[in-house]
Amino acid sequence: MGGVYINPFTDFGFKKIFGEEASKAILIDFLNALLSEKAGTIKDLWFKNSEQLGQATDSKSVIFDIYCENEHGERFIVEMQKNKQDWFRERTVYYSTFPIRDQIGKGAETYNLKAVYCIGVLDFIFMDFETEAEKKAWRHEIKLKNQFGSTFYDKLTFIFLVMPNFHKKEEELETQLDKWLFFIKNLKNFEHIPKIFKGEVVFDDAFHKAEIASLTVSQYEKYIENVRIIMDYDAGLKSAAREGMERGREIGIELGRQEGRQEGRQEGQRESALAIAKSLLDNGIAIDIIAKSTGFTESEIDLLGK
Repeated sequence: MGGVYINPFTDFGFKKIFGEEASKAILIDFLNALLSEKAGTIKDLWFKNSEQLGQATDSKSVIFDIYCENEHGERFIVEMQKNKQDWFRERTVYYSTFPIRDQIGKGAETYNLKAVYCIGVLDFIFMDFETEAEKKAWRHEIKLKNQFGSTFYDKLTFIFLVMPNFHKKEEELETQLDKWLFFIKNLKNFEHIPKIFKGEVVFDDAFHKAEIASLTVSQYEKYIENVRIIMDYDAGLKSAAREGMERGREIGIELGRQEGRQEGRQEGQRESALAIAKSLLDNGIAIDIIAKSTGFTESEIDLLGK
């Protein structure tokens, strides 16, 4: 739990760096580095209520890590996910419905929606891909398309940053997005600010916000609790994997024994049938009749008499 900087793959760490009002410039720079030029440059953001309630009393409510809106009315959900969850894609699609519905307020005259971006910084591979290019990609951008590849609706975009696939070293960083991903992936291991970040105000601010020494006592306690949760979860996964391997080994050994017993029974039955066939042959029974009675071929039975 030591180190100079907080782990951004904790809820506390990610929100501390990117999700506070004082972090607005940091988040804007990250989003501008992430989005294409077609999306335009974000100049300002307003943080919105991160807790969203379902329409019906029995609907699920959600709490986003970061939910914000830019000066053009476009909505951004930014989520950090440390561990893979069941129904991850379904959950992400469900999340996207809230900023869409949020735009259709009372008295809305049209359905001319503003763009919605659902962004996930993931510390896992979020699905089983078919091609090598997909398996190795660290950025996945997804839109609604038809069977011919044409975009049906261009105002809903899912962007997943798969951190386990990002392997660039400091000397290989080329873009601002490269720098941000390098920052996020390696922050908790930095003992000082790498040269490539020096001189950039936005990264100076990010490193300052990430300093463990700058946290208040209550912030530090909350952060440590987040770290403990991750450590307990990882320990549980390792324990489950170890128990699974041990159980698999036991099952394999038992199956091997069963197969061995089965093979032994089959070999014994074959030897018994051969003895019967040999006795019948010695007593002058026709080969074709023996074949029908024992299941051996006539050539096999013929060899018994030689």
